[in-house]
Amino acid sequence: MGKVSGLREHCERCLRTERWGGSVVLMIVDAAFTSIGLNYFTAVVPKVEEFSRVFVETGRLTRLRDLANADVEELMAVWRNRRSLMVAKEVAAYLSTVSGDDREALRSWARRASIENWREDPVGRIRGVGLVTFQYLRMMGGVDTVMPDKIVKRVLNEILVKAGLHPVNDDVEFVRRVEWMASVCGYRPIELCWMTWLIQPEGKRMRMEKYAPILPKI
Repeated sequence: MGKVSGLREHCERCLRTERWGGSVVLMIVDAAFTSIGLNYFTAVVPKVEEFSRVFVETGRLTRLRDLANADVEELMAVWRNRRSLMVAKEVAAYLSTVSGDDREALRSWARRASIENWREDPVGRIRGVGLVTFQYLRMMGGVDTVMPDKIVKRVLNEILVKAGLHPVNDDVEFVRRVEWMASVCGYRPIELCWMTWLIQPEGKRMRMEKYAPILPKI
């Protein structure tokens, strides 16, 4: 963990729902774009930045209700994947019914959402929202947990095996195991999660080093 300078600050920003300058619209867009499995730093982040320039910074889409009511054809000028745009719109539509304050809407939903019953959750029922996206949204809503994506599972299961424990394949069970792992090693689940992403090499450098200039934004 010592290799990942600034990790704690990054996680704190996520848990305070302050990523992307505090724009909940951009957090939802980030999660939706990430849901289709493209490289986060080279594909998703530049497109979220473009989305911000075109729609958020111009005042066109500043609230969740704006995103919910947006014309998907206009949004496709920035992002061509219709399915993930619909995920963003439908998540925004639901959250905008939770509270008139976007930040409180995301945080209120995240506090109440249960991983065990995630498929019955109003967000979990949205087509295109899997458990990874569900957990990512909860993290940005202030819940200290972990996303069971393939990189996180590979790295943390390797740690379990080295500790003489069995790897965990079931996603919900994996989340609970990592939450336990964090409690015994003195770190938070969200820190273990982000650590696994940021220590990944790209070329000859770790992501944490390579993308250091943009991490304070995201």
